[in-house]
Amino acid sequence: RRNARRLLPAPQTHRRAQTGHRHPPPDGRDRRADGLFVRVGILKGVFAGLRPGTRAPAAALKRQRSGGVPADIAGAVERLQTWSFDDLLAQPQVDRLSDIHCVTSWSRYDNHWKGVTTHQLMDAVGVKPEARFVLFSSSDGYTTNMAIEDFASEQALIAHSWENEPLSRDHGGPVRLVVPHLYFWKSPKWLKRIEFAERDHRGFWEVRGYHNHADPWKEERYS
Repeated sequence: RRNARRLLPAPQTHRRAQTGHRHPPPDGRDRRADGLFVRVGILKGVFAGLRPGTRAPAAALKRQRSGGVPADIAGAVERLQTWSFDDLLAQPQVDRLSDIHCVTSWSRYDNHWKGVTTHQLMDAVGVKPEARFVLFSSSDGYTTNMAIEDFASEQALIAHSWENEPLSRDHGGPVRLVVPHLYFWKSPKWLKRIEFAERDHRGFWEVRGYHNHADPWKEERYS
Protein backbone atom coordinates (compact mmCIF):
# COMPACT_ATOMS: atom_id res chain seq x y z
CA ARG A 1 0.00 0.00 0.00
CA ARG A 2 1.03 3.59 -0.58
CA ASN A 3 1.98 4.34 3.00
CA ALA A 4 2.83 0.81 4.15
CA ARG A 5 6.40 1.81 5.00
CA ARG A 6 5.65 5.05 6.76
CA LEU A 7 6.67 3.60 10.09
CA LEU A 8 7.70 6.46 12.33
CA PRO A 9 8.98 6.68 15.89
CA ALA A 10 6.52 7.56 18.65
CA PRO A 11 6.85 10.94 20.40
CA GLN A 12 10.06 10.07 22.33
CA THR A 13 12.33 7.15 23.09
CA HIS A 14 11.27 3.82 24.49
CA ARG A 15 11.92 3.50 28.24
CA ARG A 16 12.06 0.47 30.50
CA ALA A 17 9.62 0.05 33.33
CA GLN A 18 10.96 0.34 36.88
CA THR A 19 10.96 -3.45 37.01
CA GLY A 20 13.28 -3.55 33.99
CA HIS A 21 10.61 -5.16 31.84
CA ARG A 22 10.54 -4.28 28.14
CA HIS A 23 8.24 -5.76 25.54
CA PRO A 24 10.06 -7.57 22.74
CA PRO A 25 8.98 -6.74 19.21
CA PRO A 26 5.97 -8.92 18.31
CA ASP A 27 7.76 -10.65 15.45
CA GLY A 28 10.87 -11.27 17.56
CA ARG A 29 13.16 -8.89 15.67
CA ASP A 30 14.11 -5.28 16.24
CA ARG A 31 16.71 -2.72 15.32
CA ARG A 32 17.86 0.63 16.61
CA ALA A 33 17.56 3.78 14.54
CA ASP A 34 18.65 7.12 16.03
CA GLY A 35 18.31 5.63 19.49
CA LEU A 36 14.66 4.68 19.01
CA PHE A 37 13.06 1.27 19.17
CA VAL A 38 11.76 0.57 15.66
CA ARG A 39 9.53 -2.28 14.54
CA VAL A 40 10.76 -4.55 11.76
CA GLY A 41 8.27 -6.33 9.54
CA ILE A 42 5.75 -3.53 9.16
CA LEU A 43 2.71 -5.25 7.76
CA LYS A 44 3.31 -8.57 9.49
CA GLY A 45 0.86 -7.99 12.31
CA VAL A 46 1.21 -4.21 12.24
CA PHE A 47 -1.84 -4.03 14.50
CA ALA A 48 -0.80 -6.97 16.64
CA GLY A 49 -0.54 -4.71 19.67
CA LEU A 50 0.38 -6.11 23.07
CA ARG A 51 -1.55 -9.29 23.64
CA PRO A 52 -1.66 -12.12 26.15
CA GLY A 53 0.02 -14.22 23.47
CA THR A 54 -3.03 -15.93 22.01
CA ARG A 55 -5.32 -15.37 19.08
CA ALA A 56 -9.07 -15.44 18.84
CA PRO A 57 -10.18 -18.76 17.33
CA ALA A 58 -10.62 -18.47 13.59
CA ALA A 59 -13.93 -20.35 13.66
CA ALA A 60 -15.36 -17.97 16.25
CA LEU A 61 -14.33 -14.95 14.20
CA LYS A 62 -15.90 -16.42 11.08
CA ARG A 63 -19.17 -16.95 12.97
CA GLN A 64 -19.00 -13.42 14.36
CA ARG A 65 -18.60 -11.91 10.91
CA SER A 66 -21.54 -13.99 9.67
CA GLY A 67 -23.68 -12.74 12.54
CA GLY A 68 -23.52 -15.92 14.58
CA VAL A 69 -21.40 -14.71 17.53
CA PRO A 70 -22.84 -11.64 19.28
CA ALA A 71 -21.03 -8.76 20.96
CA ASP A 72 -22.61 -7.67 24.22
CA ILE A 73 -23.14 -4.04 25.22
CA ALA A 74 -23.86 -4.10 28.92
CA GLY A 75 -23.56 -2.37 32.28
CA ALA A 76 -24.93 1.08 33.11
CA VAL A 77 -27.14 1.48 30.04
CA GLU A 78 -30.87 1.95 29.51
CA ARG A 79 -31.07 -0.73 26.84
CA LEU A 80 -28.90 -3.83 27.13
CA GLN A 81 -28.10 -4.96 23.62
CA THR A 82 -26.33 -7.70 21.74
CA TRP A 83 -25.04 -6.74 18.30
CA SER A 84 -24.22 -9.18 15.55
CA PHE A 85 -21.85 -8.17 12.78
CA ASP A 86 -24.89 -7.44 10.62
CA ASP A 87 -26.30 -5.21 13.38
CA LEU A 88 -23.06 -3.23 13.36
CA LEU A 89 -23.26 -2.79 9.60
CA ALA A 90 -26.88 -1.61 9.93
CA GLN A 91 -25.75 1.39 12.01
CA PRO A 92 -24.73 4.68 10.34
CA GLN A 93 -21.23 4.22 8.92
CA VAL A 94 -18.40 6.75 8.97
CA ASP A 95 -14.85 7.01 7.67
CA ARG A 96 -12.01 8.20 9.88
CA LEU A 97 -8.36 9.07 9.22
CA SER A 98 -6.05 8.71 12.22
CA ASP A 99 -2.58 7.76 13.42
CA ILE A 100 -1.43 4.79 15.50
CA HIS A 101 1.03 5.11 18.39
CA CYS A 102 2.37 1.89 19.89
CA VAL A 103 3.92 1.75 23.36
CA THR A 104 7.02 0.10 21.83
CA SER A 105 7.83 3.44 20.16
CA TRP A 106 6.56 3.19 16.63
CA SER A 107 3.79 5.05 14.91
CA ARG A 108 1.92 4.67 11.64
CA TYR A 109 0.32 7.74 10.15
CA ASP A 110 -2.79 8.22 7.98
CA ASN A 111 -4.75 5.03 8.63
CA HIS A 112 -8.15 4.90 6.94
CA TRP A 113 -10.84 3.25 9.05
CA LYS A 114 -14.53 2.57 8.55
CA GLY A 115 -17.08 1.68 11.18
CA VAL A 116 -19.50 3.07 13.74
CA THR A 117 -18.68 5.98 16.02
CA THR A 118 -18.67 5.37 19.74
CA HIS A 119 -21.16 8.23 20.03
CA GLN A 120 -23.58 6.28 17.83
CA LEU A 121 -23.20 3.20 20.00
CA MET A 122 -23.74 5.23 23.18
CA ASP A 123 -26.89 6.80 21.75
CA ALA A 124 -28.21 3.39 20.70
CA VAL A 125 -27.94 1.89 24.18
CA GLY A 126 -28.68 5.00 26.26
CA VAL A 127 -25.66 5.27 28.55
CA LYS A 128 -26.71 6.21 32.08
CA PRO A 129 -25.29 9.36 33.76
CA GLU A 130 -23.53 7.32 36.44
CA ALA A 131 -21.35 5.51 33.87
CA ARG A 132 -17.80 6.84 34.23
CA PHE A 133 -15.70 4.05 32.72
CA VAL A 134 -15.81 1.58 29.84
CA LEU A 135 -14.46 -1.97 30.09
CA PHE A 136 -13.63 -4.15 27.08
CA SER A 137 -13.27 -7.89 26.54
CA SER A 138 -11.93 -9.63 23.44
CA SER A 139 -12.58 -13.08 22.02
CA ASP A 140 -9.10 -14.21 23.15
CA GLY A 141 -9.67 -13.18 26.78
CA TYR A 142 -7.82 -9.85 26.54
CA THR A 143 -9.23 -6.95 28.57
CA THR A 144 -8.59 -3.22 28.82
CA ASN A 145 -10.33 -0.15 30.20
CA MET A 146 -10.66 3.61 29.82
CA ALA A 147 -12.57 6.63 31.07
CA ILE A 148 -15.84 7.28 29.28
CA GLU A 149 -14.50 10.63 28.05
CA ASP A 150 -11.80 8.79 26.09
CA PHE A 151 -14.27 6.30 24.66
CA ALA A 152 -16.53 9.18 23.59
CA SER A 153 -13.79 11.11 21.79
CA GLU A 154 -14.60 12.38 18.32
CA GLN A 155 -12.13 10.05 16.56
CA ALA A 156 -13.04 6.87 18.47
CA LEU A 157 -14.56 4.15 16.31
CA ILE A 158 -15.89 0.60 16.39
CA ALA A 159 -14.03 -0.40 13.23
CA HIS A 160 -14.62 -3.24 10.79
CA SER A 161 -12.50 -2.01 7.84
CA TRP A 162 -8.99 -0.66 7.37
CA GLU A 163 -7.63 0.82 4.13
CA ASN A 164 -10.92 0.00 2.36
CA GLU A 165 -10.73 -3.71 3.18
CA PRO A 166 -12.38 -5.78 5.94
CA LEU A 167 -10.18 -6.13 8.99
CA SER A 168 -8.22 -9.36 8.81
CA ARG A 169 -7.89 -11.72 11.75
CA ASP A 170 -4.35 -10.56 12.51
CA HIS A 171 -5.43 -6.93 12.49
CA GLY A 172 -8.31 -7.49 14.91
CA GLY A 173 -11.15 -8.46 12.59
CA PRO A 174 -13.92 -8.72 12.29
CA VAL A 175 -14.37 -5.83 14.78
CA ARG A 176 -11.94 -3.82 16.88
CA LEU A 177 -11.97 -0.59 18.83
CA VAL A 178 -9.89 2.34 17.58
CA VAL A 179 -9.11 5.14 20.04
CA PRO A 180 -6.22 6.90 18.29
CA HIS A 181 -5.36 9.49 20.96
CA LEU A 182 -4.28 6.71 23.35
CA TYR A 183 -1.54 4.10 23.03
CA PHE A 184 -2.76 1.30 20.82
CA TRP A 185 -3.04 -1.36 23.51
CA LYS A 186 -6.16 0.58 24.52
CA SER A 187 -7.76 -0.32 21.16
CA PRO A 188 -8.64 -3.99 21.68
CA LYS A 189 -8.88 -6.42 18.81
CA TRP A 190 -11.60 -9.09 18.34
CA LEU A 191 -14.06 -7.03 20.37
CA LYS A 192 -16.56 -9.21 22.22
CA ARG A 193 -18.00 -7.13 25.06
CA ILE A 194 -18.36 -3.44 25.95
CA GLU A 195 -19.42 -2.66 29.51
CA PHE A 196 -20.23 0.78 30.91
CA ALA A 197 -19.38 0.94 34.60
CA GLU A 198 -19.49 3.26 37.59
CA ARG A 199 -16.11 2.00 38.82
CA ASP A 200 -12.90 1.38 36.96
CA HIS A 201 -11.47 -2.14 36.57
CA ARG A 202 -7.97 -2.33 35.15
CA GLY A 203 -7.32 -4.60 32.21
CA PHE A 204 -4.65 -7.12 31.23
CA TRP A 205 -1.72 -4.72 30.82
CA GLU A 206 -2.93 -2.15 33.32
CA VAL A 207 -2.75 -4.58 36.26
CA ARG A 208 0.79 -5.48 35.13
CA GLY A 209 2.10 -1.94 35.57
CA TYR A 210 1.12 -0.17 32.39
CA HIS A 211 -0.40 3.29 32.64
CA ASN A 212 -4.15 3.41 33.21
CA HIS A 213 -4.64 6.36 30.84
CA ALA A 214 -1.93 5.88 28.17
CA ASP A 215 -1.57 9.24 26.45
CA PRO A 216 1.37 8.90 24.00
CA TRP A 217 2.08 12.65 23.96
CA LYS A 218 2.57 12.59 27.73
CA GLU A 219 4.68 9.41 27.54
CA GLU A 220 2.17 7.62 29.78
CA ARG A 221 3.65 4.14 29.38
CA TYR A 222 3.93 2.93 32.96
CA SER A 223 2.15 3.63 36.24
